[in-house]
Amino acid sequence: MGFDNIIEQIESAGFIYLGSFHPEAEQTLMLIGNAGPRMWENFTTSRGASNTTMDEWTRLTITDLADILGVTALFPFDSPHHPFLSWAEKSGETFTSPIGLSIHPRYGLWHGYRAALIFEGALDLPPATPEKSPCITCIDKPCLTTCPVDAFSPEGYDVPACITHIKTTDNPDCLELGCRARRACPIGQDFHYLPQQARFHMSAFIKA
Repeated sequence: MGFDNIIEQIESAGFIYLGSFHPEAEQTLMLIGNAGPRMWENFTTSRGASNTTMDEWTRLTITDLADILGVTALFPFDSPHHPFLSWAEKSGETFTSPIGLSIHPRYGLWHGYRAALIFEGALDLPPATPEKSPCITCIDKPCLTTCPVDAFSPEGYDVPACITHIKTTDNPDCLELGCRARRACPIGQDFHYLPQQARFHMSAFIKA
């Protein structure tokens, strides 16, 4: 199966291609995930009224995809954890943003890695899209100044401050619409999460 056909299969399952590389001479690792509301819509529609979690749904859906493609699937929620962010950097498709999140030149901060597919054989891959991080030419860097509790700094990410704000604030826009710092990024504005999708992920973040 050619590269374009593989991408069609990934997209028909509700996911997107997020980069690939050859970890070994005769092996290909392909990252797939989500951006914007498309995967969310597939998830909520297909699970119906069941209590299937997003991770459970992801495993079932991508395992079926892997069987069709004849490949092995790895997941970021497996234990022990796989180095998805390191794989993303090796793919050449993403970079580390000033707030520490992985940024994609098209999807901005609104993408997530849901699985990696391992192909036995070196697929003929297209060149990586970006050459430099889009953050280099971002003069204002609003992601660093928009957080209402200054959770992002050169010293790192203040998780307790972030969670406390989300849980107790009188202005729940981070809970209802998603992280304000992520929303401030000018890249990927067309891929913001839907309000119900944002609340789902922020609620899961608080519980975790």
